Amino acid sequence: MRTKDQWIEGIKKMQRNLYMGGEKIGRDDERFIPATNVMGTTFDYALKPEYEDLMTATSHLTGEKINRFCHIHQSTDDLHKKQDMTRMLCRVVGGCVQRCMGIDAANAIHTVSYEADKENKGASAYHENFKRWLESFQRDDLVGCCAQTDVKGDRMKRPSEQPDPDSYVHVVERKSDGIVVRGCKLHISEAAIADEILVVPTRALREADKDYAVSFAVPGDWDGVKHLLTIHNYRDREYFPKGFNAGSCDSYVIFDDVFVPWEKVFLCGEHKHGGILALLFALFHRHSYSGCKPALGDVLLGTCALAADCNGITGAKHVRDKFADIILVTELGYAAGFTASAMGKPELYIPGVGVRPYGPGNYIPDSIFCNAGRCLTGEAVYHEMELLADISGGMPATFPYEGEFVNPEVKEFAKKYTTRSSSMSPENQAQLWRHVADIACSGKGGVSCFGALHGGGSPAMERIAITSQYDIESRREMVKKIAGMTEE
Repeated sequence: MRTKDQWIEGIKKMQRNLYMGGEKIGRDDERFIPATNVMGTTFDYALKPEYEDLMTATSHLTGEKINRFCHIHQSTDDLHKKQDMTRMLCRVVGGCVQRCMGIDAANAIHTVSYEADKENKGASAYHENFKRWLESFQRDDLVGCCAQTDVKGDRMKRPSEQPDPDSYVHVVERKSDGIVVRGCKLHISEAAIADEILVVPTRALREADKDYAVSFAVPGDWDGVKHLLTIHNYRDREYFPKGFNAGSCDSYVIFDDVFVPWEKVFLCGEHKHGGILALLFALFHRHSYSGCKPALGDVLLGTCALAADCNGITGAKHVRDKFADIILVTELGYAAGFTASAMGKPELYIPGVGVRPYGPGNYIPDSIFCNAGRCLTGEAVYHEMELLADISGGMPATFPYEGEFVNPEVKEFAKKYTTRSSSMSPENQAQLWRHVADIACSGKGGVSCFGALHGGGSPAMERIAITSQYDIESRREMVKKIAGMTEE
């Protein structure tokens, strides 16, 4: 397993294919430091003996100890530990830990590539391709991201019906030694600092859409890959640094006639499996959210509690009610994910088919509980920010810049007129309001809210998944009997 420094040195050597603000930049740009701080925890904590059981696993391919972020879930215990690992690390960094996309995509592709080969009766070698890729991914402790979301163009039209065929990533040429792909995947978290980009389809596909049923992996700096990059950092601190300075980045990943050798191709043209792969990645990712979002709830609750302390209103009933609102969503979201883990099986719900054994034996979390937990917590994001704003008042929005607290002409005024509580030092009060301003009033705070709402799919998609898979008919029959209704 690698250290944080070894990983950073590796990405710094990648070719410059990142475009931001009219510049072409490298991965050694200092604006990446907050994001690499976050990703670095996934290496640091894997090397801490006290976190070994949570942060590492045994590879089912080699029997070697590996970082759990490179693991294929072999049991319900693996699913539980992935959820708990995610919650623990997100508490440390105060937000998204960034590396879950790779593990979720790897588990989805591992499962679907096996089923595609089985149906192709030996005419394809997708699963063997993936296992060879996975072995090096695990051995070298690489960071993966998942490129799923397409531009989509006219959303009322299917991929093959689009006026611009590049609205979805698709195969434009099949060669003896590989394929050529074109298109763009957008909103791809941490793609710019990932070693590998894992590509999966974004929706259900029909026969006419088979060129869009493609999955593969390429390094983040592969020839023909270009990133239109945004970096999301908190306001720079010069005098009063944060305890943990977190950042993130997102890419529009453009595939400009990219050649992918067959050994890196995991699906190509199997439209039914392409749609299943889209759903399965979303399912694994929503399961990760049941660790991530409860951690965000933990951080938000602590922030609200300190803001109430600072304002002297901790004992007020309406404040305690707000705490309860946050706790309810946080722990129900975690409980849904924990139940999804406990009910995990090598089985999958397939639209139009139902639940059946699927894949080579790796464990898949229960879909209903994954989607229910993700929907509940996702829809609560902006309500929870409203609770924070209500408890905090207007202080975070107009809090003076840190320079005013060191300027000899006004620093005593800044200290005096921003101090509210006699039980908390003025310095700590100021740090608290800077923190609240970061998460609630900054550009990064706004981006994080959108991510918390839409990451892993919008609540609308989760509601569709829940209602399409839930056994509503048996509930109808139950009530007919209770009510004494007769068959019509």
